[in-house]
Amino acid sequence: MKRLMLFVVLACISMAAIELYIAPNYLVKSICKLLLYLLVPYLYIRFVAHLSFKDIFSFKMKYMQLPIILASGVAIIILSAYWIIGGFFDFSNVTVMLKDNMAVNKSNFLFVAIYIALVNSLLEEFFFRGFAFLALLKMTTRRIAYLFSAGVFALYHVAMMTDWFSIYLFVLILFSLFVAGLLFNKLDEKADSILPSWLVHISANISINLIGMMLFGVI
Repeated sequence: MKRLMLFVVLACISMAAIELYIAPNYLVKSICKLLLYLLVPYLYIRFVAHLSFKDIFSFKMKYMQLPIILASGVAIIILSAYWIIGGFFDFSNVTVMLKDNMAVNKSNFLFVAIYIALVNSLLEEFFFRGFAFLALLKMTTRRIAYLFSAGVFALYHVAMMTDWFSIYLFVLILFSLFVAGLLFNKLDEKADSILPSWLVHISANISINLIGMMLFGVI
């Protein structure tokens, strides 16, 4: 248990260091993330615990009905929240940080958005739910597995969002990510698969990317 948690924390710290101190463009950052979030679980599975991860991709329709409803609800909530309270917060720094720190701009944002919605979301679900939750759940209590997975999922985004928002909006987003992590864990625990949370994650990312397209003037 402790070794798995250590592997997860080291991977997150390494990714945070890349985000904060190397600050590569989005392509390089994505390659680093793919390597870390796939290699670390592989090393743990291969040399430490000898686990199998085939089952976490299993599709069980009876466990997908609630995620489908939640995915629709999440999209409505995110877009509605932006239209209702967006005028009270300054989002101009988001596009500036994306341009300056990640070389993401109006011309390539659509390609980045597709990658984030489909590939990046699956990578995060595999790492934070498949590895840091479902695998951990077999070794420790539900409380520890839930809090650890949701906590590292939320804190991982700290480095990514540094200086993007005001402190109040930043805390609100961080809390929302933690709650989302708990919800994702619950969905996946029932199905013993990461597909339910991945569906909701895709919906959330698409909604956020639509807001990004508005900020960049793509739509």
